Amino acid sequence: MYSRYSIWDNINLRVHEGNLELEGQVSQPYKKQDLQRLMQRVPGVTAVTNKLEVLPLSPNDDNLRLRVARAIYRDPVLSRYGIQAVPPIHIIVKNGEVTLEGVVNNNMEKNVAAVRAATAGLSFGPIHNNLRVENPKSKS
Repeated sequence: MYSRYSIWDNINLRVHEGNLELEGQVSQPYKKQDLQRLMQRVPGVTAVTNKLEVLPLSPNDDNLRLRVARAIYRDPVLSRYGIQAVPPIHIIVKNGEVTLEGVVNNNMEKNVAAVRAATAGLSFGPIHNNLRVENPKSKS
């Protein structure tokens, strides 16, 4: 567990014959190097391919991240996710464009998250809703 991993980061790992590939986005440049160093120490890892994208450092993007997070995690349908150590809905903002990553329980929660993100304001374009659904057939 990386203690600096937050809802502003999205990290995916893939392993093939000892080569660990890091993909996704991180909100701070130091996280990219930290994660590579940590992964190189994992037993059985022979190489690390670090394809993590460092998101632009921008006060406008930071403001948008906070607005979207508040809109999502204050919603009664989604608020239970906000109390987890690492909430499962990750908010990736790049030059004013918002992408939601992570996992929710059902399709309704996925849709509510997108609506809340869209109503937070200041986004430059559509909300990219890449949330995965754990129980797609669940009705609530």
